[in-house]
Amino acid sequence: MKASVFIATSLDGFIARTTGALDWLPQGGGEPHGYDEFMATVDALVIGRKTYETVLTFSAWPYDKKPVFVLSTSTVAAPPTGALMECMSGDPTDIVSKLAARGIRHIYVDGGITIQRFLQAGLIQRLIITRIPILLGDGIPLFGITQRDIHLKHIGTKQYASGFVQSEYAVLD
Repeated sequence: MKASVFIATSLDGFIARTTGALDWLPQGGGEPHGYDEFMATVDALVIGRKTYETVLTFSAWPYDKKPVFVLSTSTVAAPPTGALMECMSGDPTDIVSKLAARGIRHIYVDGGITIQRFLQAGLIQRLIITRIPILLGDGIPLFGITQRDIHLKHIGTKQYASGFVQSEYAVLD
């Protein structure tokens, strides 16, 4: 199974404020930067509970009819009408095995801790990171402390008129 990350960070590497707030991101995602094209390639999403709770505050459900698997050992709020959501728990390898058994071939992994866990387990193959030209100074980092070096291969970098800089990496190990 292929697992990819598509995420925005501040220039200093934070994905959210310490409170989880995303108020620093451009309204509506800013200018087009490949998100829709990326979403067309994924079969399902695997996101953490906190990310799910943040998404529930958005004015619209951003995942259309894609299945969303929320990682949580506790009860979570129901999704909006028409959204496909299911709770799962377990280690990343077990989760990937369960999803592969359902015929899912490409997952979008989102949420700081979830990304870190899947990356540490060697399950992420692709990182697409869009840096937003803002310094937050503090917040939730995209990458935490790693137990080992994780080698990446730079695939390409694009810049956008808004100042966004998007880099894609293949995870080598």
